[in-house]
Amino acid sequence: MFTLTRDDGYLLSTDPARIDLGLVHHWLCTDAYWALGRDRETVARAFAGSVPFGVYRPGDGRQVAVARVVTDQATFAWLCDVYVDPGERGRGLGTWLAGAVRDHLAELGVRRILLATADAHAVYAKVGFAPMTDPHRWMQLDQRDQPVSPVTGKEPGGLPALTVET
Repeated sequence: MFTLTRDDGYLLSTDPARIDLGLVHHWLCTDAYWALGRDRETVARAFAGSVPFGVYRPGDGRQVAVARVVTDQATFAWLCDVYVDPGERGRGLGTWLAGAVRDHLAELGVRRILLATADAHAVYAKVGFAPMTDPHRWMQLDQRDQPVSPVTGKEPGGLPALTVET
C-alpha cells in the first residue's frame, strides 16, 4: 500500500478499504462525461480489478478525489477515472494525484502509462504526459455501443470458432 501526505494535510492512499465507493459511483455516473450513467456494479468491479488512489481532506478525512490504474505493475499502466470533487478543485489536487500515480508506478518499474482526456491535457502535461508520438501504431477494439461477440462459435462474418486444446 502506498500513502503520501501533502504539506497542507491532504492524504493520498491506495488502500482499497478507504475508497468510498458510493461517493465515487455518484461522481462518475452523474458528473464524469466518460462514465455518465455507469451502474454501481460496474464501478465496483472496475475498482476491484484496479489499483485505487483516493485523496482525503485534512481534518475530517472525507474523500475528495479518486483515480484508478489498470496495470500489470511491471511494464504498463492505464490511468483512468480521475475525478476531483468540484468543491475541492483549484487546489492542485488533480496534478498532485497524477504525479503521485506516476511516481508510484515508476517505483514499480512501470515506464509506460496511458490515459485519455477530453479536457484536462494541461493538468497531465504538468507531470510529464504528452500526446502519443506514434498514434498510428496503436489500435483499439471499441464495442461500447455493440453487444460483445463471444469467441465460442458466434463469430461475425462466418469466421471459424475458436477451439481450445488441452
